[in-house]
Amino acid sequence: MPEQNRVQWVYSATNNQELADRYDQWAKEYDSELAQDFEWAAPAWTAQIFANHVAKDARILDAGAGTGLVGQELAPLGFANLVAMDLSPGMLNEARGKGVYREFHQMVMGDELTFPTNSFDAVISVGVLTLGHAPASSLDELARVTKTGGHIVFTLRPDVYEGNGFKEKQEALESEGLWRLVEVTDRLQVLPKGEPDAYHQVWVYQITD
Repeated sequence: MPEQNRVQWVYSATNNQELADRYDQWAKEYDSELAQDFEWAAPAWTAQIFANHVAKDARILDAGAGTGLVGQELAPLGFANLVAMDLSPGMLNEARGKGVYREFHQMVMGDELTFPTNSFDAVISVGVLTLGHAPASSLDELARVTKTGGHIVFTLRPDVYEGNGFKEKQEALESEGLWRLVEVTDRLQVLPKGEPDAYHQVWVYQITD
């Protein structure tokens, strides 16, 4: 299946089980196809921004870790206490092969996570908070499992931020005193080869309560 068609096929999943099944089927070719057909740049860029805010000894949740591309970027920067979470067992199996995560958990973004409150010093989520994958309500649980003073770093397409409840959710969490905005980047071209018109921004929040 051509890569562009496969992406459309994945994003057309109608429920979380179908989405997980499609990612399972894609898992073994995921890394090579994203690199060759899209030059997927978001993991590297986000990891660099993350490193500006988070201590190297932090316990970190990679929320929507997929095949572990983010962990693969964080490990050389000195981050060793990484926990992978994803809805797809097949993707998590590929992440295991990278040798950079200490734990693996199958969970669904948008559902209640089974981690205790204040489990992590920081959370990173790249390419996950988007249509058909993880809704804006996912941010409630990511905030809950992050310790006071910890950081949550994630990517969002500007159009998804504006039109799908993220702007309202992010502002609500700030007005409620649960987190504060630390940084938001300019728009970054994350798929220069396959989708040159696709842009993401990296958002950095710090938990305040």
